[in-house]
Amino acid sequence: MRPQTQAGAVLTCRKDRGQEDWRGILKGGFACAGDLPPELATAGKAVEAVRSVYPMSVNAYYAGLISRPDDAIARQVIPDSRELEDTGLDDDPLAENQQSPAPGIIHRYPDRVIFLVSGRCPVLCRFCMRKRMAGRSAGPTPAGMKTALAYIQGNTAIREVILSGGDPFMLEDRALDRVLQSIRDFSHVRTIRIHSRVPCALPQRVTDELAAMLKKYHPLYVNIHFNHPDEVTETAARACARLADAGIPLGSQTVLLRGINDSPEVMARLMRALLAIRVRPYYLHHPDLVKGTAHFRVSIREGLTIMEALQGRLPGTAIPRYMIDLPGGGGKVPLQPEYVREAAGGVLTVRNFKGDLFEYPLDA
Repeated sequence: MRPQTQAGAVLTCRKDRGQEDWRGILKGGFACAGDLPPELATAGKAVEAVRSVYPMSVNAYYAGLISRPDDAIARQVIPDSRELEDTGLDDDPLAENQQSPAPGIIHRYPDRVIFLVSGRCPVLCRFCMRKRMAGRSAGPTPAGMKTALAYIQGNTAIREVILSGGDPFMLEDRALDRVLQSIRDFSHVRTIRIHSRVPCALPQRVTDELAAMLKKYHPLYVNIHFNHPDEVTETAARACARLADAGIPLGSQTVLLRGINDSPEVMARLMRALLAIRVRPYYLHHPDLVKGTAHFRVSIREGLTIMEALQGRLPGTAIPRYMIDLPGGGGKVPLQPEYVREAAGGVLTVRNFKGDLFEYPLDA
């Protein structure tokens, strides 16, 4: 596990922020080229050109994880001029706007909805699937929140509500408590899920008080967004422990990103590190076809090669499902390497992780 401070780190703002109030950490980061330390000054021109289109925000804790201007942490959050190059792509390829029947609601699958409860994030990731909104959305208005909750209440086929945004954990405890209580009052909603980058990118936000409040709303699940083993710090581990100790199952939704985690070695290190802090790898997302993110994308063939390298070399609990989200709002579909070589004569010929062939009866 990576300690929170390392000798030789390039950023002068790096210090032990394990106990600092999360609100203060948010104020001490980067939001424009003028905020960058000298070590990142070469990125200044690109930062200003890009942030005029896509905002930048990096809190002081996450900035402190940057060891080099071109490392896997910096690439996730420091603007890159290539963000302005792929102008032919859509900014909403998953058709979330079309599948939004009420403010802040995305209803793609019959039995669950996404509820965008916050417009704030602990950092603005350059590859964000909602890049069109990141750093620009104020979140739902009181009237919009009321309409969204009425939509959930009136659709009794909804069994699960997924809180997203922005980041739900960027709400103050009292505000998040009100949202969760409102949803829990709907008897047809059986489970609540929260998608958050906070335990990874602003772990100080996960306080004992937050964990105690969340504990009231079981069954509740939290999926966390970790992309690189250097994000798995001691402080992040403590944040995850608070949630896990409150009985909350934790999963990770990693995004496959060129230059960050697109190798079997890095991916295996990340998955092992996540298991060690009680976060089960859940999804490995193939990067979406979002405008401004083309330089992060890898081929599906490369993604399948990474998944094949993990199989048999990591325990099953450490292997995520490799997912693509279909353009036009078609939903998520899992992909996996091809292990069946032939199905003939009532027998499957199957290749194992070593490449050896075995026969297995089709009717067994």
